[in-house]
Amino acid sequence: MRQCRALISEALFLLKRDGHDADDLFALAEIGFLHTDFDFPGEYGRVRELMRRYRDRPMSFADACLVRMAELQADACIWTLDRDFHLYRMHRRRTLSLVTPW
Repeated sequence: MRQCRALISEALFLLKRDGHDADDLFALAEIGFLHTDFDFPGEYGRVRELMRRYRDRPMSFADACLVRMAELQADACIWTLDRDFHLYRMHRRRTLSLVTPW
């Protein structure tokens, strides 16, 4: 699973906030399930543009990175608990492919 480092940080925060052990997330990294290969220095302009566009939500840095990563990978599918992803659009018009519990 590809992701950026901001997503790991956000996931660890949310796990701790909700009283869960974060060890399982580290285990996924250990077995190579998580890959941090997002090129923020090369993509910061688009991430910034997304955060500005959705500032009324407000869009988090991790969310903006996920949307940008989906724009870069045609078959991307985002696993999320965040309902705002139903509102976000790739390239201003295309909906995101999502896996959600609702």
